[in-house]
Amino acid sequence: MDSAALETKIFMSKVYGWMFVGLLITAGIAMWASSNATIMESLFGNPFLFFGLIIAQLGLVVVLSAAIKKISANTALLLFLVYAALTGLTFSVIFLVYTAASIASTFIVTALTFGIMSIYGYITKTDLTTIGNIAFMGLIGIILASLVNIFWPNGTLYWIITYIGVLVFVVLTAYDTQKIKRMNIIGNSGTDEDKKESILGALTLYLDFINLFLLLLRIFGRRR
Repeated sequence: MDSAALETKIFMSKVYGWMFVGLLITAGIAMWASSNATIMESLFGNPFLFFGLIIAQLGLVVVLSAAIKKISANTALLLFLVYAALTGLTFSVIFLVYTAASIASTFIVTALTFGIMSIYGYITKTDLTTIGNIAFMGLIGIILASLVNIFWPNGTLYWIITYIGVLVFVVLTAYDTQKIKRMNIIGNSGTDEDKKESILGALTLYLDFINLFLLLLRIFGRRR
């Protein structure tokens, strides 16, 4: 293995490592919060607090993505970990809606699907830019359709959004993996910039995994 390939492999291992840490924090806090009656009552008994958390999550993603070049690597890491923790709090509701067994089985399905598509994105020689751009446009369509479905609920539209959403995030997983692999700067290993790039890459794949999991949970999750 040449030095460039080795450096890329090390970089991607950092990306997956930070992503795993983020998922671990999210899962741990979600399970902890769901078993704490006081926290659950505070979160879901107060709509302003719950939606405030969601707004804070969106804000952190925007700040981290937009200011990644201006902030330090440690600040970027802190923002990512805080985001993962906040996601864990909002995720705690799924333990009230779905059975633990179906959550666990859906997580396994998500992990396998994500793993296969991410490996494909890493090893393929095919340029996934075109299909990735199509998937991104599909994501925008899903977001708009979801907003419409909030105000004018429709069961058929809900399931169309769900299945198309799964396809979109399956494609985005492969595309984002390839994009992250390509953005690694050879010779930059060990620098502050390298760490920030790995954290931003971890956030991107973390979001792909989380959204894919939520969509698959709609399909495979068994309600209590």
